[in-house]
Amino acid sequence: RYQDADQRLQDVGWTLARGNVGFCPRVIPSIGLQLQDMASYGAPEIARAALGLEGDFAVQTAARGSPAAQSGAFFRNREIAMLERLDPNRWPAGSEKMNWHRLVWAHDHIDAMLAEHGGIEIGFADGAAARVTPVEVCATRFELMGEGGKAVADGKRVVIGVDFPAFAYPEEDVFAAVVAHELAHNLLEHDAWLDRNRRSRRHVRRTEREADRLMPWLLANAGYDPAAAVTFMTRWGSRHDAGILMIRDHDGWDERAEFIAAELPLVADLVAREGRADWTAHFRREIDPAKGLGGKGSR
Repeated sequence: RYQDADQRLQDVGWTLARGNVGFCPRVIPSIGLQLQDMASYGAPEIARAALGLEGDFAVQTAARGSPAAQSGAFFRNREIAMLERLDPNRWPAGSEKMNWHRLVWAHDHIDAMLAEHGGIEIGFADGAAARVTPVEVCATRFELMGEGGKAVADGKRVVIGVDFPAFAYPEEDVFAAVVAHELAHNLLEHDAWLDRNRRSRRHVRRTEREADRLMPWLLANAGYDPAAAVTFMTRWGSRHDAGILMIRDHDGWDERAEFIAAELPLVADLVAREGRADWTAHFRREIDPAKGLGGKGSR
């Protein structure tokens, strides 16, 4: 269940990050590969035996349509022996359980190799190797949490709990809407803006409204149905936003659906005329993105 959910998240995340690459404030080279490290599990020896591994590192996902997936070499649980002359299995894992540090190091190393050398050779435990050339994507990592039902963004990552209700939705477009909402927070740099300008309920509500309204733009550029954002908000909100309403740092779900729906004609018109929904030029901001940077903001 966990790997299937992670594959779905990576497939959708890649599609959104690749589809909006022309508009993102920061892009990076990527091959769409995500690894797993047995040291990050509660019982590494049991996980290693269950997957038939001798070492600790293996393929977790290769995002659909990514260079890693297109190479055909990165199938699930294939054991990794080398990341461009470095063997991550030799890195110290520490004595604590669920140590995720090596996995971060491995992904950081891959990113560095792609940025500095325009590709990376990855060796497998069976003696084979694959050299992969990256393409540019919006700079965000997508991560699945092994427990919990929340979806959050921290400026660099989109993190969704495996129990988030949208994983049960059969339509990929509707599931993509929640990923688009969290990605919107990162692309609009909300976390840094809130750090500069206080996380008041008013400020949080305005950033949430922006993320809601940007959802159909991101979906359209990725080839998804932009109206799926309204479907998601109506389906999820009518069942799950009671706690959010008590806090009042979000609008009510019905208001949120209306705000999203109001974007659809503009998105459709831009796609019809220009082939893309350029949100950097045409999306109306709720906040002044320059506020708190040292100059005077407009609000």
